Amino acid sequence: MTTPKRYLVTSALPYANGLKHIGHLAGAYIPADIYVRYLKAQLRDVVFVCGSDEHGTAIPIQAMKEGTTAQAIIDKYHPIIEQNFKDLGIHFDIYHRTSSPLHHETAQEFFTVLNDNGDLEIKTSEQYFDEATQTFLADRFIKGTCPNCSYDNAFGDQCEKCGKSLSPDELINPVSTLSGNVPVKKETSHWYLPLNKHEDFLREWVLKEHKNDWRVNVVGQVKSWVDGGLQPRAVTRDLDWGIQVPVKNAVGKVLYVWFDAPIGYISATKQWALNHGKDWKPYWYENDTQLVHFIGKDNIVFHAIIFPVMLKLHGNILPANVPSNEFMNLEGDKMSTSRGWSIEMDDYINDWIKKENGGESMADVLRYYLTAIAPETKDSEFTWKGFQDACNSELVSVFGNYINRTFVLMHKLCNGKVPPFHNDLIDDLDKQLIQDIGNTKLKVETLLEGYKFREAQFEVIDLARKANQYMQKKEPWILAKHLPESPSNQHLIDNALHLCLQLTANLAILINPFLPFTAKKMLHMMKVVEKLLEWQNAGRVDLLKVGYSLREPQLLFRKIEDEEIAHQLEKLTIKKVQVEENKSVEVEQESKNVLKPEIVFDDFGKIDLRIGTITAAEKVEKADKLLKLEVDLGFEKRTIVSGIAMHFKPEELVGQQVTVVCNLAPRKMRGIESNGMILLAEDKSGKLHFLHTNGMIDAGSTIS
Repeated sequence: MTTPKRYLVTSALPYANGLKHIGHLAGAYIPADIYVRYLKAQLRDVVFVCGSDEHGTAIPIQAMKEGTTAQAIIDKYHPIIEQNFKDLGIHFDIYHRTSSPLHHETAQEFFTVLNDNGDLEIKTSEQYFDEATQTFLADRFIKGTCPNCSYDNAFGDQCEKCGKSLSPDELINPVSTLSGNVPVKKETSHWYLPLNKHEDFLREWVLKEHKNDWRVNVVGQVKSWVDGGLQPRAVTRDLDWGIQVPVKNAVGKVLYVWFDAPIGYISATKQWALNHGKDWKPYWYENDTQLVHFIGKDNIVFHAIIFPVMLKLHGNILPANVPSNEFMNLEGDKMSTSRGWSIEMDDYINDWIKKENGGESMADVLRYYLTAIAPETKDSEFTWKGFQDACNSELVSVFGNYINRTFVLMHKLCNGKVPPFHNDLIDDLDKQLIQDIGNTKLKVETLLEGYKFREAQFEVIDLARKANQYMQKKEPWILAKHLPESPSNQHLIDNALHLCLQLTANLAILINPFLPFTAKKMLHMMKVVEKLLEWQNAGRVDLLKVGYSLREPQLLFRKIEDEEIAHQLEKLTIKKVQVEENKSVEVEQESKNVLKPEIVFDDFGKIDLRIGTITAAEKVEKADKLLKLEVDLGFEKRTIVSGIAMHFKPEELVGQQVTVVCNLAPRKMRGIESNGMILLAEDKSGKLHFLHTNGMIDAGSTIS
C-alpha cells in the first residue's frame, strides 16, 4: 500500500453547550490523538483539526437554562473544553470555532455551490409553530408525553427516560417549551439534500470498496440505512441562531447544524493554513491526501453517509476511513451528563491533575485506562475499581516498576552511566530481548495503521512485562554480591543493564502516542531530546551512548488508594441525586408556566374567596410541611391545614391576613379536618408570598 503524501485527521466537533465527559474523550479524541502522534513520529505531513460546534438548538436551550444568551454560552464553554483537551494531552493543530466569520463564509459558500449546481431541492411541509412567540419550533423546543413509556416530559427528538428516538408528530399532547402553549401546524419551505439519489454511490463506495477495511459497526450502519431507503434531509431550518442561508429573502432561515458542523473541518483547515502560511486546498482536494474522521457511533450516519455525499457533490476528497467507537458506560449504566451519571473531563482534571505535583502523570493514567477499555468493537464500561487496578497493577507494578528498577540498579552498579555491552558474552536471553524489541515495534506499527489502539497499547505494556522477566532472570543484584570472587560478573551486569536501558529508550518511543507526558518524563531522566521519539529509532538497541550519565530515577506513576476510589464513587452518587433533584425543580417550574385549561366566567364565579385573619398557628405532629391554622372569617372561625411549614414559622403568622377559598369541600389531613385553602404566590426561587391588600381589611370581606 502506497503511503499517502499527507494526512488530515479530524475529531467530531463537541457541542459548546456544557462540559464534556470522559465517554466523549474515549470515543473520538484519545484514539485520534494516538494516531496523530504516531504519524508525526513517522515524520509524515499531518494536520489534526477540531473545534467547538456552536450552532443548533442545544446552545439556545442551555442559554435558557442559565438565563443568558447563546453567544454567552459558547464564549463560556469553548475555552473550557479547549483547555480540558490540552490538560489531557490532546494536541490539535488547531481547535477552531464554528461561530467564526471564516466558518460562516465557508459554510455559506459550500451551500451556494450545491444549490447553484441543482444538488439541493426545495420542499414545503407543515411544522409545529408557536403562535405566542411567532416561532417555528425545533424538535428540542417541543415537549409532550412519550408514546413509548408515557413519560410526560419527552422532547420532540428523544425521550430522555426510555431513550427512544422520536419526532414531534409522535408526541402525545405536545406543547411549546417557549410559551407553554399548544403549537399549531404551519407551512414552511426548506432546502433538502436528496440522499435517495445517492444510494448507488454509497453502496459502491462503502459497502463494496470499504467493506473489509472499515470497522464492522460503520459498514453495518451504512448498510442498514441504505437498505431501508434514504430520504431527502432538510439542510435548513427556521431559527434565529445559526448561519444565515445565503439566499435572497431567506429571512429567519439558517443552515441545519448537521450540515454546517462537518464543514467546520474545512474552515478549521483554512484557519490553520492562514496561521502557518500554508495552502489548505491540497488537504481537501488532492487524492494523495488521506482524510480520517474519528467519531462515536452516534455520528456514523453523518460522517459515513451524509457528509461524504456533500463532499462528493462539492468536489472534495472522500474519507479514507471513519474509525467509530461504540459507547462507554459508567459503573453499570449509560453515561449521561443530563442524568448526572458521568465523569466530566473538567472534574477529573480538578480532582486528579491540578491537586498534586506532577499531576500530568494522572492525565496519562486516564488515557491509558480509556484506551485499555476502548469500545472499539462493542460497548465497554468504565469503573473506578478498574481505573485503580489499571494504574496500580499495570502502570505502577509493570511499566513504572521496570523503569525505576533499571535506573536504580544503573546508578548503584554502573556509577549512573550507560555501561558497555560485551558482545562476547551475549546469550539467548539477550538475543530474545533484542528480538522482542524489534517485534514489538512492528506489531505496534501494524496495529496503529489498522486503528487497533487497544491492542497496540497492550503490546507496549507487554514489552515492559517481558523486560521485567528478563531482569528477574539476569539478577544483576545477585551478580553484584559475588564481584570480589567473580570479577567477570561486572561484564554480565553491564550487558543486562545496557539492554535494559536501551529497552527503556524504546519504551519511551513506543509509549509516546499513548502516554505523552510519561514519555517526556522518561526523556528528562535519560537526558535526551525529543528527536529520540521519532519512530525510525524504535527497534534499535544503540539509542543511549555508552558512558552517558543519566539522571536519578523519578517515579512515573503513584499508587491510587482505596479511599480515593471510595470518594469518587460517593461523589458520583451525590451528583446523580443532585441532578435528579434539579430536574424535578425544572419540571415543576415548567409546569407552572403552562396555563391550565380555559374556563368561562361562570366557573370562576363558583369560587368563594374571602379575607381571613390568622389568630393561631401550630405545627402538625409528625408532618414537616403542615401547619394547623385558626382563621377568623368575621362571621365564623375555621381550622385550615396548610403545607407552608417549610416557609413560615407559626409565630410569624398570627395576625397575618390571608386570602381563603371558603367553599372548598372539607378534607382530613393527619386526622385534622381542614375547612378551606389559603392562597399564596410562589416566585421563581420557590419562595412563598401572601397576597397583600392595602392596609388591614375586615375579616370576611369578599374578593370578586
